[in-house]
Amino acid sequence: MKITWLGQAGLLFETDGKKILIDPYLSDNVKNFEPQNYRRVPVDERFLSIKPDVIVVTHNHLDHLDKETLKYYLTEDAEALVLAPNGGWQELRKFGGKSNYVLFNTGTEWSCGNVRFTAVKAEHSDPCAIGVIVSAEGRDYYVTGDTLYNEAVFASLPKKDFYAVFLPVNGKGNNMNMTDAARFAARTGAKYAVPFHSGMFDNLDPSDFAAENRVIPKIWQEIVFQ
Repeated sequence: MKITWLGQAGLLFETDGKKILIDPYLSDNVKNFEPQNYRRVPVDERFLSIKPDVIVVTHNHLDHLDKETLKYYLTEDAEALVLAPNGGWQELRKFGGKSNYVLFNTGTEWSCGNVRFTAVKAEHSDPCAIGVIVSAEGRDYYVTGDTLYNEAVFASLPKKDFYAVFLPVNGKGNNMNMTDAARFAARTGAKYAVPFHSGMFDNLDPSDFAAENRVIPKIWQEIVFQ
């Protein structure tokens, strides 16, 4: 398994011969609507030329469902599997083409070769927001999406021994702050905790994330667990 952080909440999983994108934001589109939220890290255009087999979008916010990024992947001849909850799904299917747009609400599972995706609840300002568990190579990776610390989120989680949890720490826009994110990570029991959703629109230092088992990612680089 190779996992690369694409900035904000974007991740690229490579496993089973597949490229899996989660919430890619490789534009400066948010700035057009919220000028204070401009991109502070240049785009690495290498990642715009990949051909993803699977795209997961956790909710219908611009820095997660970014049409300016997705237009590079959801071309007329693309045949990607696209998983998204209601709201996001309604928007994504407008791309059309040969891709398979699957409604991926909380509780839904979808298998793709040897990889299984499970949608779980997220508590966010988009009421349809989800997190996703990626199960592959005998391990379970939990990407929370944008969320707050909420009992209903934990109630939606299947009983799994998570290898890693990826979670927001920016403390704005209805996301956890670093203190609550550390509590959240500990409660999942994950072996590793990876903070994200920082450094794109702000100057937060992810090393302030106090989880003992933290792994601080570097944008455009593979995340190394050790």
